[in-house]
Amino acid sequence: MQKTILITGTSNGFGKDAALTLAAAGHRVFATMRDSLGRNREAAAALQAKGIEVVELDVKQNASVDAAFAAVFEKTGGRLDVLINNAGLMIQGISETITAEQTRDMFDVNVFGIQRTTRAALPAMRRAKTGLIVNIGSILGRVTIPFVGLYGATKHAVEAMTESYRYELSQLGVDVVLVQPSAYPTNLYSTHQDPADAAREPEYGEVAAVPKGFVAFLQSVFSGADAPDPHDVAQALVTLVETPAGQRPERVVVGNPFGATDVNAVVKPIQGQLIEGIGMSGLAALKV
Repeated sequence: MQKTILITGTSNGFGKDAALTLAAAGHRVFATMRDSLGRNREAAAALQAKGIEVVELDVKQNASVDAAFAAVFEKTGGRLDVLINNAGLMIQGISETITAEQTRDMFDVNVFGIQRTTRAALPAMRRAKTGLIVNIGSILGRVTIPFVGLYGATKHAVEAMTESYRYELSQLGVDVVLVQPSAYPTNLYSTHQDPADAAREPEYGEVAAVPKGFVAFLQSVFSGADAPDPHDVAQALVTLVETPAGQRPERVVVGNPFGATDVNAVVKPIQGQLIEGIGMSGLAALKV
């Protein structure tokens, strides 16, 4: 069955591939991005050439989110089956050299942006008593690598948001799933922002060279014969969208888990015991 899907952050990377792949699978896709008539106009045109509807949306701006959803609902008669929260921002380096303003920007895109779009989507989904929200998290929401800890902090937040929304919406027919991608050769890594206060970096001595070595390591992995294929994420999204309600997993790790799968397995029964212990076990299963 064809689904109506809105995806954020589709100018490149996972989002663009997901839009193309889901549209090719027969779904109606609204691909959203910032500056669709400006710096991202070529990306927008490429999607439109495939019959995908492009909508201007900046997840950092309430008015932009509201206007985008209003435009989509006008075209769909108020229907939205799937929201894929993909837009993301990464700043990596010595945490002390990342300013508070840069940290706020990451949370604004990666966390508050999800809250904005989810709130915009939910009234329609609640009325329909069905829907799917997919949040693109990261294995870094479960395991921590130095020098990307502040980015990881945003993904830890997405873990909690996704879990809570899943319980809160389960009896209203709305499913919430977290996708946890590993490291892939996308623009998230190649165009990440640098810390704004690099003047503090020399105080770290030899440690300051470690993040650069990590970037070099990733580049070698991404350019090798066995480089991970970012298309894995788009394929996982197609599977989630087309899996019947009530049969979807809570979390999907895509790529090398670096231990995230093990953490998921350990936390799951503990989380279940907590929910049962506080008398909320009735929220654990989706009402179909």
